[in-house]
Amino acid sequence: MAKKTVATLQTSSKRLTKAIKMVKSPKTGAYTFVESVMAPESVNDWLKK
Repeated sequence: MAKKTVATLQTSSKRLTKAIKMVKSPKTGAYTFVESVMAPESVNDWLKK
């Protein structure tokens, strides 16, 4: 399960995107949220991992 792009951040001349996805813990079965700020082109690849 994954959430799509949440916010687009603009810093100087670079465009960055903050992505959040849910990851299920193999030990407890609980879901945790993993956040990352990256270039918009690499969001889909990151969500597929």
